[in-house]
Amino acid sequence: MATISPPPPRTTSAPAVESYDPPTYEAPRKRSAWRWIVAILVLIAVAAGGWYWWSNRTAAAPGPGAQAPSGGPGPGAGAKGFDPNRALPVIVEPVRKGNIDVYLNALGTVTPRNIVTVKPRVDGQLMKIYFEEGQLVKAGQVLADIDPRPFEVQLGQAQGQMAKDQALLANAQVDLERYKTLLAQDSIAKQQVDTQESLVRQYQATIKADQSAVDQARLQLTYAKVTAPISGRVGLRQIDPGNVVRSSDTTGIVVIAQLQPVSAVFPIPEDNVQRVMQRLQQGIPTVVEAWDREQRNKLATGKLITADNQIDTATGTIKMKAEFPNENSALFPNQFVNVRMLTQTLEDATLIPTAAIQRGTPGTFVYVVKDDSTVTVAPVKLGPQQGETTVATSGVRPGAMVVVDGADKLREGARVELTTREGQAVAPPKQSGPRGPRGEGKGGGRVGGEGGGKGGGGAKGP
Repeated sequence: MATISPPPPRTTSAPAVESYDPPTYEAPRKRSAWRWIVAILVLIAVAAGGWYWWSNRTAAAPGPGAQAPSGGPGPGAGAKGFDPNRALPVIVEPVRKGNIDVYLNALGTVTPRNIVTVKPRVDGQLMKIYFEEGQLVKAGQVLADIDPRPFEVQLGQAQGQMAKDQALLANAQVDLERYKTLLAQDSIAKQQVDTQESLVRQYQATIKADQSAVDQARLQLTYAKVTAPISGRVGLRQIDPGNVVRSSDTTGIVVIAQLQPVSAVFPIPEDNVQRVMQRLQQGIPTVVEAWDREQRNKLATGKLITADNQIDTATGTIKMKAEFPNENSALFPNQFVNVRMLTQTLEDATLIPTAAIQRGTPGTFVYVVKDDSTVTVAPVKLGPQQGETTVATSGVRPGAMVVVDGADKLREGARVELTTREGQAVAPPKQSGPRGPRGEGKGGGRVGGEGGGKGGGGAKGP
């Protein structure tokens, strides 16, 4: 009997478990570290900026005893940490009383008093030139020669014809006398005598025509010598000897310009016409100066001689004409010059240095030094200005000391140390110009004060 053995038990083998290493997160950790670094740097920068801003704000604020500007520049105009007890060195000059000439400035053009293009009066060959380019010539001086031979021939022909007609006239006059004798003897008719008288008159008229022909030929011969019509300076010659010149030529031989005296034409605004015309009508000499392009060198001094008869509507100006002796030949035709014309003289005017004038919120003002060596802002109204001097119509009085250098460091109430342009010390004036505006209230009006009135001349401190 066969034995059936049971099947072997099934063995379930567990699947092999593979080892797994988790990935490392090195990149995220590095990004997180950089974020912290950037954040720390931003905080440091913000802190530094805040500290810098606070330091500047504290330094720019005026001190407890500082005085605010009254109508002058703003609080930031002075140096940092304004100290009213520190004297600032400045250069001062006094306001004075005196006369000042008022000038009008304009751009002018030099024009010769006379200018002539020398042209030949007759046709012919140019034989010789007697002038040098740029030479000064006199009126009537011979400049060139044109071949005179054709004109000499014409003169000879005219003279020969006149001699022939003179002989015919003489013969006719002898016949007339004979005919009159025969008529007195009643030997010929009266008509024959009348005819002979008419023939004599014809010959007399012919002689006059011949004389005119002779004069014409002689004049043409004279024109063969080209002379200067005016005195002046000749320019560059326009033609060389050997060329044939004609009276119809437009270029001519040379140009002569009269430069002594010479004129200058310049425009002035129509607002000044009345003042200038009054001087002309009253015969008051009006001095006119001609300066170079950069207004550094004065070229000539002359006088105003006339004005145009109408105003240019396009520019609102009128042309003036001045005359200069030009003895040193500094002015040339068509030269542009800066013209300064004296229009009036202000007498006993208040004169301040132009360098002392400042411009700000109150308009134009100057820093006036008071007797306690401090400065105050004095608004001024200005008049005409001539170079380094300006007329002040109001705001300061003669004798006041004004700051001409170093004003950019000043403010109202600043203490100053006075010096001149030569570096010499100056004592503070006993009587200075007008002080700053006083307030209507009782307060002192100083910076940092507690009791500023309505208009105490200052502002409260911060």
